[in-house]
Amino acid sequence: MKSKILLFLVTALLITGCNDMMNTPTKRVEEYIGKYQILDSTVLTELDEVVDNSDYNESYKEEYKELMIKQYQNLSYKIKSEQTNGDNANVIVELEVFDYNNALKEANDYIEEHSDEFLDDEKETRSEKIDHYKINAMKEVTDKASYTINFSLVKDNKKWVLEKISDSDLEKIHGLYED
Repeated sequence: MKSKILLFLVTALLITGCNDMMNTPTKRVEEYIGKYQILDSTVLTELDEVVDNSDYNESYKEEYKELMIKQYQNLSYKIKSEQTNGDNANVIVELEVFDYNNALKEANDYIEEHSDEFLDDEKETRSEKIDHYKINAMKEVTDKASYTINFSLVKDNKKWVLEKISDSDLEKIHGLYED
């Protein structure tokens, strides 16, 4: 009987201890970034919304989505620091992603300098040609960009909760941030 009680107490202690170990600001940030890496359903739903609201022509939206999925799966990060002050915390992360922003800048420069190549014809409109060029430029990206994100968290009912991520930090995750 004593061994069963002891086993129960040890199990309860381990479960409680493990839950506390997972309730840190750093673990919450790792959980958030991990959802991108594993293509969590919430992330994919948000991606569908971004793609639907993008400026890309309908025929290129699926390709754009595939590029973002590639981005998420290849995203890497390092936790640089965690600072807590009572019920507030900041976790600074260095993120490395494909540099889609630079590819799009170069594509836009090319399009501007060679506008005569992007005129309407029987096959494609100007808009479709531009989308095609930009998507292909992003497909060729192998260079990575590093960004720093400061994640803010608050403790709510003894649980660390990530505050809303800014649009500029989301652009960093997507590799589309303009310095």
